[in-house]
Amino acid sequence: MWVKKGVIYKPDGSLAHSQSHAQVPFAYKHKDFLRIYFSTRDKSTQSRPTFIDVDYDDPKKILYIHDKPVLELGGPGEYDETGAMPAWFVDRPNGDIWLYYTGWNRTWNSYRLSMGLSVSHDGGLTFKKMFRGPIMDRSIENPLWAAQPSVLIDDDGTWRMWYISGHKCEMIHDYPEPYYRAQSATSKDGIRWEISDIPTLDFDDFLHAVGRPSVFKEDGIYKMYYSYRHSRDYRTDRNQSYRLGYAESADGTNWERKDHLVGIAKSDNPEDFDYEMIDYANFYQHNGKRYLLYNGNGFGAAGFGYAVWED
Repeated sequence: MWVKKGVIYKPDGSLAHSQSHAQVPFAYKHKDFLRIYFSTRDKSTQSRPTFIDVDYDDPKKILYIHDKPVLELGGPGEYDETGAMPAWFVDRPNGDIWLYYTGWNRTWNSYRLSMGLSVSHDGGLTFKKMFRGPIMDRSIENPLWAAQPSVLIDDDGTWRMWYISGHKCEMIHDYPEPYYRAQSATSKDGIRWEISDIPTLDFDDFLHAVGRPSVFKEDGIYKMYYSYRHSRDYRTDRNQSYRLGYAESADGTNWERKDHLVGIAKSDNPEDFDYEMIDYANFYQHNGKRYLLYNGNGFGAAGFGYAVWED
């Protein structure tokens, strides 16, 4: 079971780029400390990635809070003009770090998401877009949008990606609510991707949206933590809102949901930061221990916390 250890960080509004939200946390391991990247919002609610550094043994012990975003937004008309949300960080042999991220474009009544790629030459302090355009966007396979990839490189050099794919919107309470599932893709270079026609996590009676797949490989098995929700009243009804799930795959393409093994759920205490929802998990290991970063209420407005696995 996962044993919850509490909130690590929530913005206090003192930084111009970080007025609210600490969303989609990602654990990036340094030798002497853990760096946690996340998405935060300015006064215009535009998202940008930034980070904090924490102690490995006590992640609630914050060592450093970065005072600026690590990636700026795109120019007028570009896919990341109104938001950039970090998804996955990949170390390259030359010392560079690639950041896969979600670019936001607000539309007149909703939003459009695309997948971008940026690079850091200074150890992850700053990132620069590698291309003006997205590496994945709406298409035949992604009718509405493509976003929040999880990326691994297999031993044979094949790049594997699992991401969320927008497929339709339905008008609910006069708002176009999106339905999005998880899909997978492969690549030879991490830039140009071939999308599988086999859904990773498909829709069902409750799963109307999948939030942020987090994939790792253990003992030859692909394993995934993800969040999922219903489309109706999920912002206000905790019975419809995000909860965490777990799945496994032998080949990375065909997945079996094993949500009964997820080992963590929303709190039953209305005072807790994860009472209304629990979402956007990221798995990591350190010194033989297994950790899970995750968001709670308000899609990251309540900050992010962590849990430790105990048998």
